[in-house]
Amino acid sequence: MRRDMGTGLGNIRWLFFDVGSTLVDESAAYDRRIREMIAGTDVTYAQFQQKREEFARQNLRGDLEAAAFFGLAKAPWHHEDERPYPEAAEVLAALRARGYRIGIIANQSAGTEDRLRAWGLLAHIDLVIASAEEGVAKPDPAIFRIALERAGCEPAEAVMIGDRLDNDIAPAKAVGMRTIWLPQGPAVWQSVRRVAECPDGQVESLGELLEVLP
Repeated sequence: MRRDMGTGLGNIRWLFFDVGSTLVDESAAYDRRIREMIAGTDVTYAQFQQKREEFARQNLRGDLEAAAFFGLAKAPWHHEDERPYPEAAEVLAALRARGYRIGIIANQSAGTEDRLRAWGLLAHIDLVIASAEEGVAKPDPAIFRIALERAGCEPAEAVMIGDRLDNDIAPAKAVGMRTIWLPQGPAVWQSVRRVAECPDGQVESLGELLEVLP
């Protein structure tokens, strides 16, 4: 179901995107991390997934909460297993051609720009704000304020597009940005539980952004 942004978008100058499960498919990376965490234990993959979904439905970080529940050590994250969604570059290019500036606000380990370049996405992006380089992570509103300041953009002139209600939508709304929720990856289990998490718009794929944004 697509929920349109409505009127009043003429003043939007910047579109900020999350990376994981928004521009980049993390399914294989999640799968590998889970299998590494349960290796050598009596926790089955099905048991872990059931608990992961249970926590995700509470709008929590399902995989890490499930690991803590079972007393499992956190396994490394393998960026080499990530792949950009097939339409990511095309959508970013099309939005930029419409006159939008494109930014990133993401919780990522060091090297985000290099990974975006390798995936063929950086050419369509004007500004990258990542937690490892900034020393602050979502949902702290400070990382959104850093992005707006670097962009020379007022909150009302920006839209945040991300998969997670807790990390992307709620904190962006708190600083005055417009928001579009794109529930992909584990975020498909999330649901709006409070007014602060209610997005201005919702799409089910990156391609639908071209129908929502003028």
